[in-house]
Amino acid sequence: MTRIYVSLLLLIALVLLAACGGGSQPGEIPPPPTEALATAEAEVAVTISPVPPTATAPATLPPPAVVSPQVTEAPPTPEVTPTPETIVLAADAGAFTDRNPITGEVAADPATLQRRPIAVKLSNAPADYVRPQAGLNDADIIFEHWTEGAVTRFTAIFYDTTPPNVGPVRSARLIDLELPAMYDAMLAFSGASVGVNQRLNASDFSDRLLRAAEPGFYRTGDTSKPFEHTLYIRMDQLWQAVQDKGLNTPPVFGSYNAFTEVAPEGGTPASKINIDYKTEKVEWVWDPEIGKYRRWMDFEEHIDANTEEQVTAANVVFLTPYHVNDANICEQINNGVCAALSIEIQLWGSGPAIVFRDGQQYNVTWHREGRNDQLTFTDADGNPFPLQIGNTWVQLVPGYLPDPLAVTP
Repeated sequence: MTRIYVSLLLLIALVLLAACGGGSQPGEIPPPPTEALATAEAEVAVTISPVPPTATAPATLPPPAVVSPQVTEAPPTPEVTPTPETIVLAADAGAFTDRNPITGEVAADPATLQRRPIAVKLSNAPADYVRPQAGLNDADIIFEHWTEGAVTRFTAIFYDTTPPNVGPVRSARLIDLELPAMYDAMLAFSGASVGVNQRLNASDFSDRLLRAAEPGFYRTGDTSKPFEHTLYIRMDQLWQAVQDKGLNTPPVFGSYNAFTEVAPEGGTPASKINIDYKTEKVEWVWDPEIGKYRRWMDFEEHIDANTEEQVTAANVVFLTPYHVNDANICEQINNGVCAALSIEIQLWGSGPAIVFRDGQQYNVTWHREGRNDQLTFTDADGNPFPLQIGNTWVQLVPGYLPDPLAVTP
């Protein structure tokens, strides 16, 4: 089967971004200094340079980069004419009076749109201890990203759906300085390293932090697992805790995505998506019967523990923002020596991305130009690119991994 690689696209975009300023000054960056990552990167050649230098998290969002990332040219997305059977939602607040702005779905209970979203930090490794996770199919949007061990971790945003259990809950990372601001959300997590905790406590959402002592968090008591993998959340109780704090107010979004039930023109077939994080493998397979992608993790079906059903997504988004080691924050210390620096994923500005929906692949541009903006997308003509109505998984991948993405038509 034909395999379509996006390495050249990512290389061009990164070189252009470095030339235009990006989110930091161009320079050199060492790979995250852990044994696991060193082993992974020994197996492949790093082919993209230059990359940004070590940086610290900005106190405020940097001004947006003026870049023109090259993407595969495609015919302009035509305007969709609504019919009584077709739902088209514009990229503005007026389109979402009774709909969830993150998914485009009609809320089963409109009152849930008047509460604060909650971002929950979830573990994804080691597989034997943390999978299957609970609550994945009830999240509106999930960001999967690298941690310092070259394994992945999730931040899941819950808004209008209340799953009974969510977990296992783990510690926050530097990416979690951005996501609560993007979705005006609370942040629920087990803790964080000293440096990340300091940044969270000094953030503009420091009053919205929910740590393990809050009502709603609980331990499973499962002695077959290490203690750190036993923390879960009863979401109804956690939302009540947010209410008791006086913080359960409707979110304010700085930007909106467009949505449509009709697949845009200009896509190419994409029945299978393989994403190689080097130590973990992700596969999404299009299922036309349900109109969603089904997820596999390390060659096994990825299951939601609440329902014992396979994880699915209406949209899968692949993008490669800068990944920068922060020399001021150590995530792991061995024998008094820092073995792993924290990774700052610079999810601001704009850059090339790929959206998969309806069994099709679309080359787009991602945007986050204001601190309180959602992650949004435009087509080759600069028009809002519509997502399929439903949940989204965002796959954040380091740009210096060669050929991390393969797509089967």
